[in-house]
Amino acid sequence: MATPSLFLSLLLLQFSFNFDLARSDPDPLQDFCVADPKASTSSFFNGIPCINPNLANVDHFKTSALSLPGNTKGNRFGFSVTLTTPQNLPGINTLGITLARIDLEPKGLVPLHSHPRASEVTICLIGQMVVGFVDTSNRVFTKKIGPGESFVFPKGLIHFMYNEDLKKSAVAVSGLNSQNPGAQLLALAAFTSKPEIPQEVLSKSFQISECEISRIRKSLGG
Repeated sequence: MATPSLFLSLLLLQFSFNFDLARSDPDPLQDFCVADPKASTSSFFNGIPCINPNLANVDHFKTSALSLPGNTKGNRFGFSVTLTTPQNLPGINTLGITLARIDLEPKGLVPLHSHPRASEVTICLIGQMVVGFVDTSNRVFTKKIGPGESFVFPKGLIHFMYNEDLKKSAVAVSGLNSQNPGAQLLALAAFTSKPEIPQEVLSKSFQISECEISRIRKSLGG
């Protein structure tokens, strides 16, 4: 039988492990680390090498990358996501944040997806959109938001954004607490992966026939 001290030690160990899994990007060790994407090095970094801090200037901390609408015609879903990156905003390097502009054409959809390394908070700027996520007990939390209203998507959970308006576009900006949040679209991951997921796995997972799998793959470009 475990002693109280041993039980407490195991509890603290479990807490530390869970906290490590839940935390965002590591804290920076200096004021800033302006990215130097062109740096030549034989070493590998968990991020991007930095320029000499003495060479940093105010333009490294400013970007207009989110000022222009994205191309919502570039995919079959009618959405565009424009991100801040160390390439277009070098001063963001190592700060553990990303901004994203989301453009939705009428009836446009950011389909079911997840960010494995970040939570996300979205603020609607123009139009209205239906947003929501599914938790691990399969409960759906969904809401229609308009200009000035915000909605948060917990880390790693499947979520979506949908503009149900037939005529008007919608625009939102999101903040994510990772420099590299990652994005995995559920449908594309399942049906357009390379190499392909075995048909029997998809058939049993989604309770559909092999003919339906082939149709979905063709529709999604897989």
